[in-house]
Amino acid sequence: MKKLIWIGCLSYFVIGLAHVVLGSILPVLLQHYDRSYSAGGELIFSQFAGFLAGVLISPLLNRRFGKRGGIMIATGLLLCAEIAYAFLPPWGWMYVIAIAAGFGFGMIEAVIGTIIIAAVTEGTAVAMSRLEVLFGVGALLMPLAASPLIAAGQWRLAFLIVAAFSLLSLLFWAKSRFGPLDSALDERPARPDRAAAAGTARRLSLPYKGKQWVVLGLFILFFFLYVGTEMSLVNFMPAIFIAKLGMSEATAALTVTFFWLAMSAGRLFAGVIAEKISYRIYVLVSCFAALLLLIIFPFAGHRLAAFAIILLLGLFMSGIFSIALVFSSKLLPGAEESTPSIMIASGGIGGAVLPLLTGWSMDHLQIAQTSGLLAAFAALLFVLSVTAWRIG
Repeated sequence: MKKLIWIGCLSYFVIGLAHVVLGSILPVLLQHYDRSYSAGGELIFSQFAGFLAGVLISPLLNRRFGKRGGIMIATGLLLCAEIAYAFLPPWGWMYVIAIAAGFGFGMIEAVIGTIIIAAVTEGTAVAMSRLEVLFGVGALLMPLAASPLIAAGQWRLAFLIVAAFSLLSLLFWAKSRFGPLDSALDERPARPDRAAAAGTARRLSLPYKGKQWVVLGLFILFFFLYVGTEMSLVNFMPAIFIAKLGMSEATAALTVTFFWLAMSAGRLFAGVIAEKISYRIYVLVSCFAALLLLIIFPFAGHRLAAFAIILLLGLFMSGIFSIALVFSSKLLPGAEESTPSIMIASGGIGGAVLPLLTGWSMDHLQIAQTSGLLAAFAALLFVLSVTAWRIG
C-alpha cells in the first residue's frame, strides 16, 4: 500500500510540474514566437481543454486497458507532449501539443485519485493530502528551475525536466508490483450487454434529487471560478510582475515558486484546520481572505509587498479545492461517486476559459484592470462561499 501511495505521489509531482511549466516560461515563449498574451491565453485554454477531455474519457480507457494501463497511456502521452514542446514547433502545432499534454495530466489526476480513494480504506484523507502536497512541490520547483534556465537562454529545457520525471513515473508504474492490489489495477471489466447498460445508465443519470440540483449548480460554478482564478494567477503572475514592477523574466518566474511554496505549506495543515472549524467556515474564511488580498494587490508598489501578498494568497487558497470537494460531497449524500468527477471537470472548464479572458485582458486593458478582473473572480467566489455556508 505504501508503495502505491508513494508512486501516486510521484505522479502528482509530475502533474504539478506539468501544470505550471507553461506559465513559468510564458513571457519568453511568447517573445520567441512574437505572440500576444491573448495567444498565451489560447494556449492555456487548449491545455485545459485537453485536461477536461482526459478527466471525462479516463473511465472509458480504464475499462479498456485497466487503471494501470490508463495511467501508463496518459503518462506516455504527457512524456511525448513535453518532448514535442521542447522542439518549439510552429505555433499552430503548440495548440495540438497543449491538448495532448492536458489530456495526459488530466487523466493521471483522475485515475490516481480514483485508485487511492478505492484502495486506501483507512486514512484516505491523509493519503490524498500527501498527493496534494507533492503536487504543490512540483508546482513550486518548476518555476524555481525555470528561472536560471531563462537567465541562461535555455528555457526550452524546462519542458525536458517534465519529460524526464514523466519517464521515471512511467517506468515505476510499468515495473512495480502491488501484491493483492495488482488485480484491481489491471482489471478490465467486461463490457455489459445493452439491457444491463441501459439499466445502469438510468440508475446513474439522475443521482441528485430536489434541492440537491441547486447545491450541485452552486458548486459547479464555485469550482469553475476557483480553478480558473488559480490557473490565471499561476500562468500570468510572472507577466503581471514584469508589467507592474519591471522585473526581469527570470526573477518574475520565481513568483510562481513563492505562490506554490505557500500552497504546499498550507496544504499540510488545511485538513486539520477544516476538521476543527468545519468545512463551510474554512471555505468561507479562505475565500474572504483571497478576495481582500486580490483587492490590495494593485496597490502594492514595492516588490517586497507584492511578494508578501503572493505568499499570503498561496497560504489562504491552499486548501480551498480539496476542502470544498469534501464539503460538496457531504452536502450531496448518495452521489459521492459522481460529485468529485463533476467538480474536477467543472474546474477544468474554468481553468481553460478564465485564463483565456485574463490573457485578453493583459493585451487590451491596463495591468491594474487585469488585477481587478482577478479580484472580481474572487468576489464571486466569496458570494458563492457565503451561499454554501448558509446551506451547510
